[in-house]
Amino acid sequence: MTFWQTDATHDPALASWVESAKGHRDFPIQNLPLGVFSPAGETPRIGVAIGDMILDLSACAKAGLLPDAASSAAGSDSLNAFMALPEGDRKALRAILSQMLADNDQRSAVEPHLHRAGTCTLHLPARIGDYTDFYVGIHHANNVGRQFRPDNPLLPNYKYVPIGYHGRASSIRASGVPLVRPTGQRKPPEADAPVVGPSVRLDYELELGVWIGQGNELGTPIPISEAANHIAGFCLLNDWSARDFQAWEYQPLGPFLAKNFHSTISPWVVTPEAMAPFRMAQPPRPEGDPAPLGYLSDDEDRSHGALAVTLEVFLSSAKMREAGMEPFRLSRGPASNMYWTVQQIVTHHASNGCNLQAGDLLGTGTISAPTRDGFGSLLELTSGGKEPISLPSGETRTFLEDGDEVTLRATAHAEGYVSIGFGECRAAVLPAR
Repeated sequence: MTFWQTDATHDPALASWVESAKGHRDFPIQNLPLGVFSPAGETPRIGVAIGDMILDLSACAKAGLLPDAASSAAGSDSLNAFMALPEGDRKALRAILSQMLADNDQRSAVEPHLHRAGTCTLHLPARIGDYTDFYVGIHHANNVGRQFRPDNPLLPNYKYVPIGYHGRASSIRASGVPLVRPTGQRKPPEADAPVVGPSVRLDYELELGVWIGQGNELGTPIPISEAANHIAGFCLLNDWSARDFQAWEYQPLGPFLAKNFHSTISPWVVTPEAMAPFRMAQPPRPEGDPAPLGYLSDDEDRSHGALAVTLEVFLSSAKMREAGMEPFRLSRGPASNMYWTVQQIVTHHASNGCNLQAGDLLGTGTISAPTRDGFGSLLELTSGGKEPISLPSGETRTFLEDGDEVTLRATAHAEGYVSIGFGECRAAVLPAR
């Protein structure tokens, strides 16, 4: 595994001739995330974010600017072929892109293939064959479990098994696509029977998304020592939840209509190569917790498997936007609040021989900090709706109302390196139909 090794593309002194990339919050030249975009009136194609611009990789391939493996993948309208590339080919592409965007001598050949991001539409980056959501945020699991089982918030399997469930891939959408409030069954506490209607306890969930790269054959597990080789990148994921539907339907089989109506992702795929400087040691488990079983245990994963990423959630009501008010930050906390690493969830997913495929998406589950300022959902922030949040507009919230817009942001940071971001993961709530 070499997923933590840095090279010249991470040099903090490296600068791009693309002016907006210098000091950019999300997309300096040290990032170079991949995505799918379309200029106004044109068809979708693959691009790279650099500052406030997007470099058209399909056009670069036609101009002979890319290596052979990347040129062959660049003609598609999805990243699936890119995600399936071996690590060596991905690194070669990153090195060439970095050189092209830093070297003034190449500017005249590259600049015609740039588009202003603000005039383009961003799409889902891949054709998502399958989506699996995990539950690795231990503080979230404790907080939610405590509301239902005060004396036993975590079930016995949690510290042995990376808990997950198979979600719905067809309802995943890119940032900016509105969410329609779902309608379904819920059982009010005072009622004798369930009712059908719009969710009254609509919530967001702050998660990271993990894109699968090279897959595995059916029946062939992925060893923990090789799991990083099967990860193609990362994004932000808001796995919206109808808490009232979930409380009624989740026993005995778990989430269903409470979760599958819409999930929002940030459209740029931050590559494992870009994340190399931001790998950190997995936080030690609390004293008395069991060690991971052998198939989930690896020295390199313990020393480099966690991510030095800060996660944030912002809320903007319709009233706030009308008044020109800035979004209100609800929470901020580190992604290291994960009980299992992304490599462990990939290994566990394939441990029974399940075949993962390029373009599959895994969610970490809600990531919360141990303190209220880092809680990753309204269910936690409002103690199940008992403690409303006050907004700067004078409004209060227990759960989301129509017109509310939720934005997730993430920044990877490490001493001695330029910070990079994931772009925003944003959607507004529309009334139920």
